Amino acid sequence: MDAAQEWFTQWLEELNWVAFLSIPVFTGVIGWLINWSGLWMLFSPVRFHGVTVPGFREISALLPRKIQEVPGVLQGGIGWQGIVPARAAKMGSIAVDKAISKLGTPAEFYQQLEPDQIAEHIVRVFRPEVPQLVDEVMTREHPRLWRDLPRPVKEAIYERVAAQLPGVVGTVTDEIGIHIDQLLDPKIMVIDHFRKNPELVVRIFRDFGQRELDLMVRFGFVFGFLLGIPLAIADSILHLWWVLPVMGVAIGWITNALGMWLIFEPPEPKRLFGVIPVHGLFLRRQDEAAEVYARIIAEDVITLERIGDFILDGPRGDRTRQMLATALRPAIDRAAGPARAAVRVAVGPARFDTIRDSVAAEAVGRTLTPFKDPEFSARQAEKIRVLVATRTKELPPRDFVEMMRAAIKEDEWMLYAHGAIMGAAGGFLHLAIFGVQGG
Repeated sequence: MDAAQEWFTQWLEELNWVAFLSIPVFTGVIGWLINWSGLWMLFSPVRFHGVTVPGFREISALLPRKIQEVPGVLQGGIGWQGIVPARAAKMGSIAVDKAISKLGTPAEFYQQLEPDQIAEHIVRVFRPEVPQLVDEVMTREHPRLWRDLPRPVKEAIYERVAAQLPGVVGTVTDEIGIHIDQLLDPKIMVIDHFRKNPELVVRIFRDFGQRELDLMVRFGFVFGFLLGIPLAIADSILHLWWVLPVMGVAIGWITNALGMWLIFEPPEPKRLFGVIPVHGLFLRRQDEAAEVYARIIAEDVITLERIGDFILDGPRGDRTRQMLATALRPAIDRAAGPARAAVRVAVGPARFDTIRDSVAAEAVGRTLTPFKDPEFSARQAEKIRVLVATRTKELPPRDFVEMMRAAIKEDEWMLYAHGAIMGAAGGFLHLAIFGVQGG
């Protein structure tokens, strides 16, 4: 006991208090910088910034898998893109699997948009365009006949086509509803939109999680300071130059790992040692997060406008146009009314069918154009927002964590490695300023 007390007294006498006390301050500041710069690495820049190296793309295929995961490497570039925006497409895929798919089938989702209201809007927008549509098709397909028709006859045709419009539009919206599972793929739509607009994924984190992210940065100082206390003791006892850099690597790694854990773990409330309540910071506000997430999805990702674009101009657009044109032909025949037989004889069966098919083809594009009306789409967005928010709030906490984290989890090693490098740098900097304690 006397020997231990004597050693402790001697240790206190020989201790360089300035160097000793500066170590926790150093590790605290380094911890703050690690988490601050780690957040920058997570979210910035939104687009890849760097240089393309000739031949590097071919060489990158031979590099270790972890190196290939660094943004830009597989594309032959040396630089950086934020981990979250770089994995935007993957997050979109997971978001669909975890949350959006739980909205139901595309058909059920389409019914939530109230097709009857969509049809009424289409009729209201399309009705003034009927004369122009008829004029364009008839002028193109049978200019002489159309030119020679008296104006009252043309007006009667316009009126008859307009009178058939609700039935035609009803056919369009019904056909879309029947075949929506084949025409609309929400997963492709979401992934493609996230890939083209990675800033949306950053917004999802930033809009509801900025408070927690700022707290994570401040905790970086606390973690670093606390971990620096045993490091200072070890350094003052061992008097070895490598202690600070090597332990700095461990502290930097642990600081970043604790920061990520603080945000995402545990997904459900628990008590540490049966006393201290712990719960992932993001998970504490899942309901608020769900509202933010739903608003972004409804306003920017799954909008009626984008559904119209996807149905008409997406990978299955040709199928949509063909299906709707086929469905519209009987309605166009009805629009000809009692004069159908006479007109068919006058212009010839082949020409009559060509006119009918041209009207159908033109009508497909024009009847779906109101889908792309931003104002109407914005009104429908509220239905989508409520639906997405409700389902996201109902997600089990573990699924919610996976939806938010899985896209970046495999890249977190980059953050930890960055923390380790900064920790080592902090150790070398302290050595350069204060030297080895007792050395």
